[in-house]
Amino acid sequence: MPNQHIPNTNREAEEFDGNWEKAEHDIAPAFKVSKIGEFLRKKIPPRELLLAPWLPRQGLAMVYAPRGVGKTHFALEVAVALATGGEFLGWKAPKPVKVLYIDGEMPSADLQTRLKQIQKRTGSIPGDNLRIMTPDEQSGAMPDLSDPCSLARLKHFTDVDLVVVDNISTLCRTGNENESESWRITEAWALRLRAEGRSVLFVHHSGKSGGQRGTSKREDTLDTVIALKHPDDYKQSDGARFEVHFEKARGFSGDDAEPIEARLAIEDKVGYQWKWERKEDVVLGKIKKLHSEGLNQTEIAEQLGISKSTMSRRMQYLKAKGKLD
Repeated sequence: MPNQHIPNTNREAEEFDGNWEKAEHDIAPAFKVSKIGEFLRKKIPPRELLLAPWLPRQGLAMVYAPRGVGKTHFALEVAVALATGGEFLGWKAPKPVKVLYIDGEMPSADLQTRLKQIQKRTGSIPGDNLRIMTPDEQSGAMPDLSDPCSLARLKHFTDVDLVVVDNISTLCRTGNENESESWRITEAWALRLRAEGRSVLFVHHSGKSGGQRGTSKREDTLDTVIALKHPDDYKQSDGARFEVHFEKARGFSGDDAEPIEARLAIEDKVGYQWKWERKEDVVLGKIKKLHSEGLNQTEIAEQLGISKSTMSRRMQYLKAKGKLD
């Protein structure tokens, strides 16, 4: 019996007349299926890491945060690190790869300024490895990654390794953001890129609940989900300072998946540089400082907003390491 293609659009359903052989020939090729023995004998190379440990080749990832936390800072630094074979927050790119950065909202002048600052700070020049698409340079609207007709015109990723989508709200405009069905076309596009050996990093906003805005179906096929958050003691004068939390980490764990705190700090002679450390180390540093100022264990726990039992474990750790006076 021939493979039975089930029409998946209204138009196909209207044109389909029950002739399976015609449907097989005119509408879609047969699906490929491997027997288990054949599949296990295939020489399938392991996925290399584009940015260790969290972004593999054929990786689908998302970073989200509230407005003003640093999503674009984060995404641009990742793009430059990949395009130059550099690093960002301790994550290393083993070699330079080609990146397409699709920016859906930032004025070209502001984007150019940020990229010049990154280039000055790192001393790295991405060259042709980094390509930029911005709204100001288009004769019409930017691509709509949830519209098949718009996707058909997007041919700029034919030879790139990573596509950065900044951001979902401005570049996925068709349908209702809260409905899973609206994500179906974008998801299919991303999966097709993955099948071709490419990776995608989506940039998105947080919702009122604190999680990524809209349908949670977006996370189903992703390898990595990163949430950026301001630390509890953040002040507006701190500028770019945020915590990095791995909410989904497929393929890595342990210390690699621990939250970190990052900040863009100014240093004499070298100018602005990214500084980072494990969030746990930041908390231990605060405990040590407050203890040296004469606060007792209960007072420190209250000031830092942590439970007494957690506080007790951290104090014991610091004492065992000889880090308390």
